[in-house]
Amino acid sequence: MHKSGFVNIIGKPNVGKSTLMNALVGERMSIITNKPQTTRHRIIGIVSDENSQVVFSDTPGFIEDPSYKMQEHMNSFVRTTFEDADVMLFMTEMEETYEDDHPLFTSLKKATVPVFLVLNKTDTATQDEVLKKLKFWSDRMEFAEIVPISALKKRNTSNLFDLVLKYMPEGPVYYPKDQFTDKPERFFISEIIREKLLQQYHQEIPYSCEVMVESFKETKTKSGEDLIRIEAIIYANRKTQKSIIIGKGGVAIKRLGTESRKSIEKFLDTKVFLELFVKVKEGWRDNERLLKGFGYKG
Repeated sequence: MHKSGFVNIIGKPNVGKSTLMNALVGERMSIITNKPQTTRHRIIGIVSDENSQVVFSDTPGFIEDPSYKMQEHMNSFVRTTFEDADVMLFMTEMEETYEDDHPLFTSLKKATVPVFLVLNKTDTATQDEVLKKLKFWSDRMEFAEIVPISALKKRNTSNLFDLVLKYMPEGPVYYPKDQFTDKPERFFISEIIREKLLQQYHQEIPYSCEVMVESFKETKTKSGEDLIRIEAIIYANRKTQKSIIIGKGGVAIKRLGTESRKSIEKFLDTKVFLELFVKVKEGWRDNERLLKGFGYKG
């Protein structure tokens, strides 16, 4: 018997969904920073063996009051997870609370598939505090499984995976067994650059930017080594942001390029030549045409 299914991870921003995804899949699927709203797209990670295939889905954190059409589309990625899930992983953490009428919580109560409570960051609390929090949640809703974890330290994540597998129905092979995501390399390269933007720049700058890989060419160095030449464009929301991204004498963008290239080389396992350009697209977060080009809608 072959078991397969779709497992969707949902929760508020910055609870550790991407860290959990990476721990479960064993690949660096989603960018991770300590800033909220890091994940903007729905990202799939596939774990396969001879007898099973589990398709995990990392989603953006649900935003209660979207400020831009981009955030509305991010929320739509979350809503679609209720349509195709075989198991839902509702991820929360020790300090977090939900109102009874929170749209994410009310949707979970209506779910027709098993819902797991995944309580993250338990390594920062005492056992009594963890037990108290687990009781708080179990009194509010009936969960198929309740699993305390530390995604960052991979504590109890293998047990979580085993429990997920137990709930998987008999099913077909949805993806080739050697495939680990549905996203192309260009997507992950743009995500790596965006991660470095989040780490290097402050306040509104990284949230006002989008990254698109314009060129990806496999070639050789003069000595015959494999080399990938990449050109990527950083789209800023305002002209003043462009000058900040570039920095005085180009120092800031040079540093951004260096840090991005190192991570891309690690991801692709080959030598990379990276060129970064900055363009201004005012109001792109509310421009439906541009949002579609950036992959926010089908």
